[in-house]
Amino acid sequence: MKRLLIALLFTGLMCPAVVLAGGIVTNSNQSASYVRMLARDASTSIDAVYYNPAGLTKLADGFHLSLSNQSIFQKKTIENKFSKLKDGKYIGDVAAPLFPDVYAVYKKGKFAFGFGLTPNAGGGSAKYNTGLPSFEIPVSAIPATLSLPANGITTTDYSADINFEGTSVFWGAQVNASYAVTDMLSLSAGVRMIYAKNTYSGYLKNIMINPDLPVSITDAGLQAKYAGTMVPATEFFSDMSTYLGGVSTQLANTAVSLQPVIDGGGGSVLLSNGTAAGLSALQVATLQGTITALGGNPAGMTIAQTQGFFSGASATYGAKSDAMAANSVATADKEVDAEQNGTGYTPILGANLTIGEKLNIAFKYEFKTKLTLTNKTKVDGTGLFTDGAKFRSDIPAILSVGIGYKVTPQMRLSTGMHYYFDKDATIESAPGVKKKIDGNLYEIALGGEYDITDKVLISAGYLYAKTGVGQGYQTDLSHSLTSSTVGFGGAFKATEKMQVNLGMLYTMYTSDSKNINYSYSDIGITSAKESYNRTNIVFSIGVDYNF
Repeated sequence: MKRLLIALLFTGLMCPAVVLAGGIVTNSNQSASYVRMLARDASTSIDAVYYNPAGLTKLADGFHLSLSNQSIFQKKTIENKFSKLKDGKYIGDVAAPLFPDVYAVYKKGKFAFGFGLTPNAGGGSAKYNTGLPSFEIPVSAIPATLSLPANGITTTDYSADINFEGTSVFWGAQVNASYAVTDMLSLSAGVRMIYAKNTYSGYLKNIMINPDLPVSITDAGLQAKYAGTMVPATEFFSDMSTYLGGVSTQLANTAVSLQPVIDGGGGSVLLSNGTAAGLSALQVATLQGTITALGGNPAGMTIAQTQGFFSGASATYGAKSDAMAANSVATADKEVDAEQNGTGYTPILGANLTIGEKLNIAFKYEFKTKLTLTNKTKVDGTGLFTDGAKFRSDIPAILSVGIGYKVTPQMRLSTGMHYYFDKDATIESAPGVKKKIDGNLYEIALGGEYDITDKVLISAGYLYAKTGVGQGYQTDLSHSLTSSTVGFGGAFKATEKMQVNLGMLYTMYTSDSKNINYSYSDIGITSAKESYNRTNIVFSIGVDYNF
């Protein structure tokens, strides 16, 4: 029965709520131009602050500013085949209607200085109105466990109110300095400060079950109260703890009452001959009947053995009473209201190589961001969010390479590769508990844009992301999936100094699944298959302006 202790596994969302194109933590969708094209690693426009800092030296002299926003809508679907669940399908709605990016650059001669403010990880909220398998499975097992012959309490139904919402945003404030060594080669160095904030709120409450007590429960009040109708689980377990505790006390008292008979030399006398040792015929019959009702056999049992039987039965019922009390606490309403904060720094190096008038090649390396988050807890009904507890949530190092090629004066093609060093990052699901990551994630992107007129261009792109985490990483709250993304859109040059970018992308995920081992062999369940899938759509608008 100890397995009925309910632990809300909110810690699974220590990874950001919204991760789109990018690694298991990192967001790489950092401009409206990216959304419409998907391959910006060789950019020499203002969003190069993020994608290709060394390429900022290709901008015209002066001050450049870019403001953009993305509206992101994602649906996460988790299905679990645990047979005691009523449905087994859980849908989480993830929304980030505001996902802004701000870039500013000052370019003068061979130097360019850039600033960026972006949500480098997270950036939205995930809401599960019916909870998740890891929340509901322990509750769903209660009826089958109570119905086992060892417990003998027929129970066929359960219900619970489960709700969870998590938000996450890792803001990145970035500064770069870029220098054109020659007309062909530019170099850059910069640093990004990350401020991370996660919030968690949710509850598991109103757990109800429908126990039907067996006739062996002799308390008439309990028999009437628990006769197959839905009742609060915590109240039921509390009442049963009190009842079983009373039975334990009665049995202990019976054992004590036999001590004078034993002290008088009657311990070796058969219980069936107990009248010879001073017991009344009614006492003998009552003791024999109680032993039989408790599953024992009084035949051939001495009075000393009878005392031992009642002492052992008292201990057994006392242990059952304690287990019921623990279950009452476990099934009581639980709530969480917690926040996690931390700060880290990311050194960034870049190089841009221009070959002729058509070819541009860019390199960028972001070092691993060592990030420690600290709990700031208001309410913790689970015991999992100890106020002040610290854990690691690193952002992996990233190597990106981009190639841009001007096919004609009107058509430009670009490709990019991103490699995330996920295995080298320390990402903990709880303090001191590192998540298992089998391999590194990589992305390959291809995009192009075409000038329809001097003022209007259209663009499109494709990005393939291959995760490497392995099944040891996947959970209902935190999982990484291989995906394919298509993006399209365009830009309109409103004036000589201002360009408006519009874009949309859609991501198709490859579902993944795993078999999860459960310790419910007594009710016939040792494992169940759990699968993960998502859909994702993004709309973007941005304005680039140069002074």
